[in-house]
Amino acid sequence: MKRAEMLQQIVRRLALPVAGCLVLAGGISTAQAAEPPRPAAVATIQNDVFWKDTAANPIYSQGGGVLKVGSTYYWYGVKYNGAVSYYNNPAGGKNSNSSFSAITIYSSSDLANWKFEGNAVTSAELSGGWIGRVGVSRNPTTGKYVLVSQLDGKEWFATSSTPNGRFTAAGTQDTITNVTTGKSGDQSIFTDDDGKAYVIFSNSSGRSHLYVAPLRTSDFLHVEPAKNIFNSPVGREGNIMFKNAGTYYFCSSDLHGWNSSQTYCISARDIMGPYSSEFVLQGTAADFSHVTQTGLAFTVTGSAGSFVMFGGDRWSDFAGNGLGYNDWVPVTFNGTTPVFRSMSQWNVDAAAGTWSVGSGNNYVLNPGVEADRVAQSNLAGWTNVGSVNNNKLGGHTGRWSIEQSSSSAYSATRYQNISVPNGSYTLSAWVKSSGGQRKATVFARNFGASELNSSINRSISGWTKVTVPGITVTNGSIQVGVQSDANAGNWVNADDFSLVRTG
Repeated sequence: MKRAEMLQQIVRRLALPVAGCLVLAGGISTAQAAEPPRPAAVATIQNDVFWKDTAANPIYSQGGGVLKVGSTYYWYGVKYNGAVSYYNNPAGGKNSNSSFSAITIYSSSDLANWKFEGNAVTSAELSGGWIGRVGVSRNPTTGKYVLVSQLDGKEWFATSSTPNGRFTAAGTQDTITNVTTGKSGDQSIFTDDDGKAYVIFSNSSGRSHLYVAPLRTSDFLHVEPAKNIFNSPVGREGNIMFKNAGTYYFCSSDLHGWNSSQTYCISARDIMGPYSSEFVLQGTAADFSHVTQTGLAFTVTGSAGSFVMFGGDRWSDFAGNGLGYNDWVPVTFNGTTPVFRSMSQWNVDAAAGTWSVGSGNNYVLNPGVEADRVAQSNLAGWTNVGSVNNNKLGGHTGRWSIEQSSSSAYSATRYQNISVPNGSYTLSAWVKSSGGQRKATVFARNFGASELNSSINRSISGWTKVTVPGITVTNGSIQVGVQSDANAGNWVNADDFSLVRTG
């Protein structure tokens, strides 16, 4: 090895300045060239929190999409004024301020560290009204980056010569041919391998008809006549598309209005169909797609593999679904069957196209009781024993918590069985209790040894964290939950369960 090459390797290992670029902790870099942060080999995605950009400012991006240009991912979405209010005061709960502030642009090479590039367009540049469901694609003929969005019931187009520049308005379209209402409900933009771009959407006013419509090939500034590829009797929204091994997957949420939902999909070998019957995306039922609504999807392909990134929108500011606006997880494939990997923390190597479970991942599904949206006795992801298990309005975080309560003596258990790698774990939960129960516990059992628990049959007036440490799983599974053997009038509330591997 030449001396110069050897010195370059030493410099890189020590993370010293090289050619005007200083590599900082966590894989973030500042450079003389206008490039996004250079990634570490593996970066960590942490869900269930408010995401920050590389300047430590809140990321505001909802109802958007991601476009890869070279090795850089550009993320476009909408900043709503209600999102800012919720971030500044999450204890204030949900609000309905969906007024438009800006379409934002962020860039990343590692899919975890995002640099704010600026606003594509702001409210001052529009005549007012609601804007959302943003997507961007590069037109191969003009070389322009074309932004397509909804604006007050119309299709709105804007263009830029660069993916991270200001976008200039380029026209509107009042109606889309062959659509039952003439207009889209929720939509996203899908760019195929051949560079052609499509609008993926359901109709407005009912959203029971699903469509695929090409953007005009010459410039992407017009939505061509749509193809009705599926009809749902109950309506679908949050429509997205991804592709794997030549199969197209059109996925949507329930018609819940900015609320979490399991994800429904149809598939086809041709983008225009025919499509399969509808199926629930595997892994989304137990916690309603990690307490999100379908928001965006794109494929991550690297030197060692590939997976689909599912970007779930958590409309916390409007629906009160828990902290954070964006929860992203990998979707993998078992043959042609897509599988949603619900995780609170995971690692991604974008260059390799691989991922792994994070060391701080919470293995409990629907741990904060927010997935279901409404009060009910059955809770997504959990199993009841006894008839006095309910969802209670008012939680440690978010809007809901578990409640066990009755005016007569009762016995109740709410639990979930979880498959986990063998190893050591700690279980925790936030609880309140009337006290006086014959027995009340947060417990871990069926993990290959005797039950471990924390007793809560005492008066606990304010939310208090209880912990069950030292759980050694030897059989690849565990049951966790809350149990009461109680007298009339006794009650227990539990929220924000966590099962984290400690060794």
